[in-house]
Amino acid sequence: MLENIFFQIGVIIIMATIVGFIAKLLKQPLIPAYVIAGVIIGPLALGLINDLNTISTLSEIGIAFLLFVVGLQLDLRKLKDIGMIASVGGSLQIILLFFFGFLVGNILGFGTMTSVYLGMIISFSSTMVVIKLLSDKMELDTLHGRILIGMLLVEDLWAIIGMSILSNIAEFSVVTFLLSVIKGLFIIALMFVLSRSVFPAIFKVAAKSQEMLFLLSLTVCFFFSILAVFFKFSIVVGAFLAGVSLANLPYNLEIVARVKPLRDFFATMFFVTLGTELVIFSSLKILIPLAILAFFVMLVKPFITTIIAAAFGYTKKTAFLTGISLAEISEFGLIIVAQGFNMGHVSQDLLSMTVIIATVTMTFASYTIKYDNKIYSVFSNAISFLDSIGKRKKELRYGETHSKYSSILIGYDRIAYSIGKTLEKLKKSFMVVDFNPDVIKNLMKHKIPCIYGDIGDMEILRRINFRDAEIIISTVPVKKDNMLLLKQIKRETHKALVIVTANRINEALDLYDEGADYVIMPHFLGGHHFSMLLVDITKDLSKLLENKVRHIEELKERQMMGHEHPTNNHQGRDE
Repeated sequence: MLENIFFQIGVIIIMATIVGFIAKLLKQPLIPAYVIAGVIIGPLALGLINDLNTISTLSEIGIAFLLFVVGLQLDLRKLKDIGMIASVGGSLQIILLFFFGFLVGNILGFGTMTSVYLGMIISFSSTMVVIKLLSDKMELDTLHGRILIGMLLVEDLWAIIGMSILSNIAEFSVVTFLLSVIKGLFIIALMFVLSRSVFPAIFKVAAKSQEMLFLLSLTVCFFFSILAVFFKFSIVVGAFLAGVSLANLPYNLEIVARVKPLRDFFATMFFVTLGTELVIFSSLKILIPLAILAFFVMLVKPFITTIIAAAFGYTKKTAFLTGISLAEISEFGLIIVAQGFNMGHVSQDLLSMTVIIATVTMTFASYTIKYDNKIYSVFSNAISFLDSIGKRKKELRYGETHSKYSSILIGYDRIAYSIGKTLEKLKKSFMVVDFNPDVIKNLMKHKIPCIYGDIGDMEILRRINFRDAEIIISTVPVKKDNMLLLKQIKRETHKALVIVTANRINEALDLYDEGADYVIMPHFLGGHHFSMLLVDITKDLSKLLENKVRHIEELKERQMMGHEHPTNNHQGRDE
């Protein structure tokens, strides 16, 4: 038995690696590659996987670890600004999608119970896929990223409620529903109590050993997961709450770093398992409803979400990027329909159809999220009507973008922060463009001219006054964005000194060819700076102490300005 499980896990990882490596060479997303790997080793092809129940259990662990890491990285204070669209908008989206799905099911001739399941399946989007892809693109901190996290959390809560109702549908009553709510509130209350009064003291001791820190973190994850199962909730709910309970600890980044490899391993198992679960239908008639439902999920569902986001006052780009990221069904949909199949509520055909829809839509979402900006640029003019829907939210900015500034800083994390302080000392006026809402809000508090936006968006570039600028500095190390910036500046002026940033030598050379006056390479710049510092401290050791004191003061100031977690230099993708 153990040898068989080990063999099947080995086959999954080997095939996922081979197909994933090919996908990387072809510059394709990894999620579709993992699904294809599952099809190859599954019943439809080589038939190397036969213990699907064990493999499915392992894949569910992957979802649990993913949500554990999401909870660890979640700062609830960052979600307060999107609370309304997450709660009200997310719930409205679920209700509309459920009734649309139920209606489609009835039109296609399915029974009432099957239509209920169809409505639930298409109502929820994949936390696993969206979080992973946004994390890979380093866009979790963007405005649309935060909206998505909030809406996905609300969806997961509704999914849990739906699963509880369906599992007890024969004996469902208001009392059983309220009892489930009370159980959920108890777990949440326990999570807050432990996170405030117990975990800080225990983890302070455990942090002295990296091994104990890791084991204690897993203990918390499994404790909340077991507690959730005891109260008849999903293990993934408990794992997420476990992550949230540890999110405010000073050791959360170390915990994330140690848990991520486990998450990636089991997440790979999840996507490969999707492919292995594909089976041949008992009837080809099922292909028509399959195509209709897949079309609904990939096109109608994003459209509804986009309209809702626009109605809540978000700009057309933010609304569009939010909608297009939810063009897939959830892993909860698979769990719900599997539960329904085991209870005799739905047929094997519906289970197979759900697996195929999940595979197709998750693959589709991998591409739409990866190329969301290119897709937006194609449809930008066609969706201009979105700006007339709802009352526009107050734009995140301070000062007038068309005013005359001697300098324009694009990206205010890390390098640009020091540049900004230097410009202040020189009494040079400057404006900041940045993707992080927290950074912009802090700049607004300090009355520094700024605007929230993305230099990869022509609408933002057209609003900035480059003509009167003496120097323009981009610390965003994204080649295509800097290329677009250089082209736009050339159209408006040839006077400004333009400095951009690159991480690779070939990209730096291409930017020089495009007309950049200087290209910052952070790794080389850091080495050069420390080399000069090394010369000073070898001559006079007191110089090291002086630099240390200055560095600590600067770090504290950056922390006050909201730079405590500078995890990346990427610009956001929404305005």
